[in-house]
Amino acid sequence: MLAKRIIACLDVKDGQTVKGVSFENLRYAGDPVELGKAYSEQGIDELVYLDITATNEGRKQIYSLVEKVAQNLSIPFTIGGGISDIKDAENLLVYGADKISVNSAAVRNPQLVSDIAKKFGCQFVVVAIDAKKIGNDWIVHTHGGKRPTERELFSWAREIEDRGAGEILFTSMNHDGHQTGFANEALAKLSEILTIPVIASGGAGEMSHFKDVFTEGKADAALAASIFHFGKIAIPDLKQYLVKEGINVRV
Repeated sequence: MLAKRIIACLDVKDGQTVKGVSFENLRYAGDPVELGKAYSEQGIDELVYLDITATNEGRKQIYSLVEKVAQNLSIPFTIGGGISDIKDAENLLVYGADKISVNSAAVRNPQLVSDIAKKFGCQFVVVAIDAKKIGNDWIVHTHGGKRPTERELFSWAREIEDRGAGEILFTSMNHDGHQTGFANEALAKLSEILTIPVIASGGAGEMSHFKDVFTEGKADAALAASIFHFGKIAIPDLKQYLVKEGINVRV
């Protein structure tokens, strides 16, 4: 069985790492390159860098950041935010990104997922889905969670898998930043209906939440931000805990 992955997410705004609650009330958490280096040394499996204001501000990625990360880190990293066409994806690959994450642009133009996967391979394409549970439905949101769409989480996930996405990064807006646990019921359903890996995001607060997301949520990887950035959980301690709980992780 493949090892479960632990991923640190670094939301970047104005060149600095930030973190909020339910996508609001941002506070600064440090230099994204230095944080990435520290996480790599502590044994994190992968990193995700999200330029959280690029789409709303209508600008492209910060290529200098991508280049610095690639020069300073040896672990895989994904970059997302502001990717609107295949040329953006190609530029990020040239600057050193291992994978790219598309969200708003994929909702706006689903063919983009197909085009990037066809040109660069499925493993290069992560589709991020920000969804909020409203009533009984999980509604997909774009533009950093600010705009609800007519798309529903599970049907959208199936469509983008069919279009060639290599992984799905699902963030529960209801759980994001609250540190009360992941959206395990929705994650388990995603894992049941998809054949590609599912990355869980939103809600990590305790070590037990990671055990639960791998056992109950059936996730292939778990992503967190606040608890790592502000020192609540140390990555080596988390991995040792998971090993003791019978979870297969890289140590």
